[in-house]
Amino acid sequence: MSRARVLDSADEAVAGIEDGSTVLVGGFGLAGMPFDLIDALIRQGAKDLTIVSNNAGNGDVGLAALLAAGRVRKVVCSFPRQADSHVFDALYREGRIELEVVPQGTLAERMRAAGAGIGAFYCPTAVGTPLAEGKEVRTIDGRDYLLEYPIKGDYALVSAHRSDPMGNLVYRKTARNFGPVMATAATTTVVQVDEVVPLGALDPEAVVTPSIYVDRVVPVEARHYTVQGAR
Repeated sequence: MSRARVLDSADEAVAGIEDGSTVLVGGFGLAGMPFDLIDALIRQGAKDLTIVSNNAGNGDVGLAALLAAGRVRKVVCSFPRQADSHVFDALYREGRIELEVVPQGTLAERMRAAGAGIGAFYCPTAVGTPLAEGKEVRTIDGRDYLLEYPIKGDYALVSAHRSDPMGNLVYRKTARNFGPVMATAATTTVVQVDEVVPLGALDPEAVVTPSIYVDRVVPVEARHYTVQGAR
């Protein structure tokens, strides 16, 4: 049976997120970012958070707004700096936020490993770079690999296109990005969707994230942002 609850508001969906939580936040830049859930998390007030995401925020919206509110202690991401990452840049230069850089494929695989119950895995990415410092190295078939451990989340905030009342999810194009692996890697998965459709309206072959991984669903109005200065 599905655990998912369909809720009326984003504020209700993020209720109970504790100080110090590790929160997996979907999105590839602005594509697929759960804006409404992040805004609700800012209002909710949880602090000292560890955020795991592809990047460290764009412009002044979404994840960048959460950082600007002073709620984040550490960011684990692949691309912390880009043309519009001025919020993260300022916080990092002032020593007000910690950073762990993880190569993008490794980031996705570490979360997938958490969802699949894999204790650790070996990966060749980052061998011989500063990112390999302190990690076990093993030579397999003549090639060096690093031992990488799963990334688990207390919560995942994900944006999907549609859900049914049970919490089965479909995504829209590149907005899918990290959503599926994050949903499997978190203790509690919270999803904002463009709409909740009747049970049976989703083609089972199109469902990407089955309801067993989803805890809370909230329908929200689609929002679109253009970041000034971005190309």
